[in-house]
Amino acid sequence: MQKILFLLFIFISNTFIPGAFHVAEQNIVTLKLKIIGVKDGDTVEGLYYELPMNIRLEHIDAPEKKQSFGTKAKEKLSDLCFGKMVTIISKGKNGNYDSRGRIIAEIFLEDGTNVNKEMVKAGLAWHFKKYSSDAEYARLEDVARSKKLGLWSDPNSVSPWSFRK
Repeated sequence: MQKILFLLFIFISNTFIPGAFHVAEQNIVTLKLKIIGVKDGDTVEGLYYELPMNIRLEHIDAPEKKQSFGTKAKEKLSDLCFGKMVTIISKGKNGNYDSRGRIIAEIFLEDGTNVNKEMVKAGLAWHFKKYSSDAEYARLEDVARSKKLGLWSDPNSVSPWSFRK
């Protein structure tokens, strides 16, 4: 239902509010919004005009709340973007969505910082190779792992996708 309302809102705002919704390329959706909540280390809630929307960070998977470093990942994501205006970029004609209706996107701060990459750089998220083949995320994970940052300081860290099983 939220996805339908979002798509309807995009259509209306694109028609009546110039510049509210921007399609940079044919299959990329770009939105400016405010982050009003942090659910965990890879999911935030944003407010696009008056419409709340859940955003799943693309390319990464952070520890679950009950896992080691789950709380630290949530805190880091909150420090990076809570309460801030950001730009999200989602690939797909009307954006890319997961099975829970969350828009899958990269998040950029006003200074251009890529929040998704910062999470991997800090060692608080894995590069989610099942859904991403982006070489930069793989490189950032390798660097964090070699420096034993965040979750990589634990030699027995368990990936979230294994933890969820």
